[in-house]
Amino acid sequence: MIESTHSSAERDDVRALRESGRTTVLLIGGGINGISTFRDLALQGVDVVLVERGDFASGASSASSHMIHGGIRYLENGEFRLVRESVEERNGLLRIAPHYVKPLQTTIPIYSTFSGILSAPLRFLTHKSGKPQERGAFLIKIGLTIYDTFSRDGGSVPRHRFLGRKRSLAELPALDPNIKYTATYYDASMHDPERLALDVLQDGRSAHPGAHALNYVEAIARDGENIVLRDRESGTEFPVKADVVVNTSGPWTDLTNDALGTDTRFMGGTKGSHIVLDHPELLAATRGREIFFEHSDGRIVLIYPLKGKVLVGTTDIDADPREVAVCTEEEVDYFFDLIHHVFPQIAVAREQIVYRFSGIRPLPRHEDTAPGFVSRDYRIEVDEKGAVPLVSLVGGKWTTFRALGESLSDVVLGLLNRTRTVSTAGRAIGGGRDFPRTEKAKRIWIQENLAGAGDRAEKLLSRYGTRAAQVWEYVEQGADAPLAGGDLSTRELEWMVQNELVARLQDVILRRTSIAFTGHADAEVLDEIADALAPLLDWDRSRHDAELEQTRQLLNERHGLDISSRTRG
Repeated sequence: MIESTHSSAERDDVRALRESGRTTVLLIGGGINGISTFRDLALQGVDVVLVERGDFASGASSASSHMIHGGIRYLENGEFRLVRESVEERNGLLRIAPHYVKPLQTTIPIYSTFSGILSAPLRFLTHKSGKPQERGAFLIKIGLTIYDTFSRDGGSVPRHRFLGRKRSLAELPALDPNIKYTATYYDASMHDPERLALDVLQDGRSAHPGAHALNYVEAIARDGENIVLRDRESGTEFPVKADVVVNTSGPWTDLTNDALGTDTRFMGGTKGSHIVLDHPELLAATRGREIFFEHSDGRIVLIYPLKGKVLVGTTDIDADPREVAVCTEEEVDYFFDLIHHVFPQIAVAREQIVYRFSGIRPLPRHEDTAPGFVSRDYRIEVDEKGAVPLVSLVGGKWTTFRALGESLSDVVLGLLNRTRTVSTAGRAIGGGRDFPRTEKAKRIWIQENLAGAGDRAEKLLSRYGTRAAQVWEYVEQGADAPLAGGDLSTRELEWMVQNELVARLQDVILRRTSIAFTGHADAEVLDEIADALAPLLDWDRSRHDAELEQTRQLLNERHGLDISSRTRG
């Protein structure tokens, strides 16, 4: 674990909480589900404080497959409620967060007609994996037909379609010529998970003056009615009273409860890893589609074009949340094998990997159930034995974050004897509000809101949605200079610091931008951005150098980079 060695002045928002020592609801864990619950409670006018021991959306939420999907595979688990909720939420997010959630054509390569017919009912009934078998066309056809009934959103999402070998290879000529069929349907991609989470957070912060979100603050103990918090930036420790405490710390839920003096065994997460390839030939081979299938070992696999790169994932391995999840060389070999399985003529090499990432899914404890069959649904546990009710979220996934936040918020409102006044269903998220949906509308919006931005206009609209208008207005008010090869600028960075709760260099490199994800994080870029951040965050030379070293170490150890220290002359 890369721990902070920083020592700095106490932040204003931390000082305010320490001095008041009171809130109505304390949320512990700032992943997407904690953030969604925070927004929902703030919209009800509830005083709520969200604390996160790292940066927002830096744990499990940052390690997703960048998909918003209905979960066709959950049908085999018999989780029809979850599939229905997932496709409804997917369709909803396409409407309320169109700046980050986009329709994605998805193709399944199929090698047999009837494979898996005998094993599928057994898997459905027992949730034991048995001997892995790829599913044949017959099973996939049944699954997609059922999926269409849940998924089509009044016909706005096209029905799935099946093609034989000849037409499949005409559409995707680099595919393995041994395929028998392809099945194509629509799900959705999520281009910037961390920024989507930040948008949800900002909506919550602006909804109610009693809603506060603090990153780099951890809950370390319970003392009667008080929860003891530690600010990891200044080292300050202080008690906070709340009427309800909610644990949304994902795979670390049991560890958080243990710190609060409550013994639980709710969680049993699995590790999922991904690699990002700079590989123009593979990118072209996908023809803009996600290639999605079940490999011969039973794991779900995706090859997915994103930000001019190719994302490949994922694994499903039992994991210990006390250990840092990293993408191993064995997993890289596995990814290369599956690429060869689908595109046998395309060579891949480690030099083409620009980024690796891995995380632990917040799955419920599953004993002898195979990892792939562990429920992706969520449940809410309430413990009212202590002085203050403790609510624990078990499970949850990106696709259903809005509905989950509403459900969890309803439980909390019940404990507070309060009633819901606002629903988040259909409510636009952040920069998705009034987002232009056609090329013509986009051109008009840019002319009206980003005049003078030139080549940066598209990038700003992509990064912020319609919030880009506020960013550009700020940028134009002062002297501006490019950073990171034009991926950022000094005034935009200043805007991030003032408005997006940036506390560390890694926040910018990994989550406020895609600099690391797209392979643009090198020693020079880190130096440049650290130099620009230092005066904005009042860093002295010691803190500046510590930030550089910790970010370099983080990128090397957890994300597979090889950034060396630079010596300054």
